[in-house]
Amino acid sequence: MKKEILIGSLVAIFATVCGFFMYVQFFSKFGFYETLDIIKEGNLIGKVLGLAAIPNLFVFFVFIKKKQDYRARGVLLTTVVIALIMLIMKFI
Repeated sequence: MKKEILIGSLVAIFATVCGFFMYVQFFSKFGFYETLDIIKEGNLIGKVLGLAAIPNLFVFFVFIKKKQDYRARGVLLTTVVIALIMLIMKFI
């Protein structure tokens, strides 16, 4: 059970990293490093992290459809942790 939750969490982290990379690479007008600088300077890390977590929704529903509930639970847990990080970044 714990192994399945860990696998779901790792898949969610990977999906979030991929979502972040896709946002920076494809939806930004600037280069990769310029976009990272703009995100740091504008304190936009929380907002971009929220957009980067969208692929977790698709991963969650794939695990639910395949009846892998513990992996889906790991994805949900990781998404909640990402949301808490975003909340903390908003107030700091």
